Amino acid sequence: GGEAGLEGAGRARRAEPSRAMEDPTAGRALRRFTWEEIGQRSGRGPEQQERWLVIERKVYDISRFYRRHPGGARVISHYAGQDATDPFIAFHLDKTLVRKHMSPLLIGELAPDQPSVEPSKNKKLVEDFRELRANVEKMGLLNPNRTFFILHLCHILVLDVAAWLTIWYFGASTVPFLFSAVLLGTVQAQAGWLQHDFGHLSVFSKPKWNHWVHKFVIGHLKGAPASWWNHLHFQHHAKPNCFRKDPDVSMHPLFFALGKTLSVELGVQKKKFMPYNHQHKYFFIIGPPALVPLYFQWYIFYFVIQRKQWVDLAWMLSFYIRFFLTYLPLMGVKGILGLHLLVRFIESIWFVWITQMNHIPMHIDYDKNLDWFSTQLQATCNVHQSLFNDWFSGHLNFQIEHHLFPTMPRHNYWKVAPLVKSLCAKHGIEYQCKPLLTAFADIVHSLKDSGELWLDAYLHK
Repeated sequence: GGEAGLEGAGRARRAEPSRAMEDPTAGRALRRFTWEEIGQRSGRGPEQQERWLVIERKVYDISRFYRRHPGGARVISHYAGQDATDPFIAFHLDKTLVRKHMSPLLIGELAPDQPSVEPSKNKKLVEDFRELRANVEKMGLLNPNRTFFILHLCHILVLDVAAWLTIWYFGASTVPFLFSAVLLGTVQAQAGWLQHDFGHLSVFSKPKWNHWVHKFVIGHLKGAPASWWNHLHFQHHAKPNCFRKDPDVSMHPLFFALGKTLSVELGVQKKKFMPYNHQHKYFFIIGPPALVPLYFQWYIFYFVIQRKQWVDLAWMLSFYIRFFLTYLPLMGVKGILGLHLLVRFIESIWFVWITQMNHIPMHIDYDKNLDWFSTQLQATCNVHQSLFNDWFSGHLNFQIEHHLFPTMPRHNYWKVAPLVKSLCAKHGIEYQCKPLLTAFADIVHSLKDSGELWLDAYLHK
């Protein structure tokens, strides 16, 4: 990263020496840039290979570094040509350390006549959100209560043991088999929410501690790779519901037409991978019940082998070894395979309904380079708070707060929610919060609506 940054700085100085200035902190000549110049370095297009971005008025050349970015090449590239100040603050715990590693990439700063906020964005809203973020830190809402997470882990382990004891004591007949499967399905869902906490660095003050436990929870308790989750999930958070940048919506055109813009676009282009006007019906078949057992189950192994993530593979295998060693003597090969498939089926239904209720009914479009607050609010909605909803969804019923403050421990979402609502009211931004069953129904309604838009465009345009 250092060599790439220094070389990029050298290119910049040679290109426009007349605009160079002396940066006393870096001890080297740096250029001054306009927002227009930054926007031209987005890395998009066959002739555009340079990638620049802005963080706190400083301009960084990530043209070569982005491939080595610890958070993933795509997530940082999604902000090429844009201001990345707010996502930088949102995603990184130890900002001082990260800034030191960024130093070789520094090639300049915004010219004095350039505003701190991109001209296309709502300056007052950006400033108000940054003030809110500062107040959140002062209030200690980013500080975790580790007892909460320890108890959550303990309840997962208790359910896991209870599932095995059920088969051990009562045998593998139908009733104990199904009861054990429900317990293990609950383990998988709740471990999914817990690994999500560690993946977002929400539990420990040191990123590496979160990374270590994350591998244990997602690898040993769930049989999935941390690298795969990081690769997909941080892109989703950086640009939620942005086609070609959020993988959660970019992979859907093969099966679903999502959102008003993309549905019409598919129809105009006469693309019919599926009969999208019936997608609200076949969603119940190829959506919740099939995603984990029929897609994720094999793809995660392909992912770790193709990318040579051998540590993740070892953690995954430890899950399967433990599962087979503990259940094989009680059930035999057919029984254990049936149990595993049923558990994945239960997990899949739980996972899909919860993760899609906050996003699928919301605005889906190409990246419009909106400010951080607007980007998250137009793509997310909340579900009413209750003890059950909090537990059942892993506090993802507070999806708005989670997206605005991704490193915030989930037990503090309810505390920051009134502040977020006030900011929305001040700027006339809708803050959507609905009952759980309504949120589920809205998934189906939005699929039906976008399917009809696709059909109309397909037949008449």
